[in-house]
Amino acid sequence: MSDLVALWLPIILSAVVCFVASSIIWMASPLHKHDYKDPGSKEGPLLELLRSQSFEPGVYYVPWCGGKGNKDPEAMARVKQGPWGMLIVQGCAPSMGKMLGLWFFHLVLVSVFIGYIASNALPHGASYLKVFQVVGATGFLAFAGYSLPLSIWHGLPWSQVPGRIVDGLIYALLTAGIFGWQWPKAAINIPGLN
Repeated sequence: MSDLVALWLPIILSAVVCFVASSIIWMASPLHKHDYKDPGSKEGPLLELLRSQSFEPGVYYVPWCGGKGNKDPEAMARVKQGPWGMLIVQGCAPSMGKMLGLWFFHLVLVSVFIGYIASNALPHGASYLKVFQVVGATGFLAFAGYSLPLSIWHGLPWSQVPGRIVDGLIYALLTAGIFGWQWPKAAINIPGLN
């Protein structure tokens, strides 16, 4: 635990810098401009359908073929015919403040684990480039590692994977740079590093 306390500055700094970078990426860059589609004139009927059917919050997959459905010829016919989709119904209106707070908490949590791995993998006198290499690889895995499963299992369009990987690469590089810069000062206070 004392090793993570010694790394508090790079942990917090990297979370803050990644938070700012993510804000710029999502609001000012064209990288994710087409990630979400406007249903246009179909929005009203779609919302009315959701209201009239009183869907509970959750993730719905259609056509459903889970459980015994994969042995039901009618269910299999629906699967074959399509269309196919995944619907997320939220329990309340989205709160940007809450989501941004949770996003920042996530970034701190990722930085804590990156710091934990770095403090156990790197010696006290590790060079900037060695810290950058270990933290960058760990950060890339943490920030971009779920990009492919999002498309494989959750139906995220494959066209969005490169943007998610670019996001993860940017966050990893920023985190690696901050840890590499702060490592000599922080590592002095980590017990057991030699």
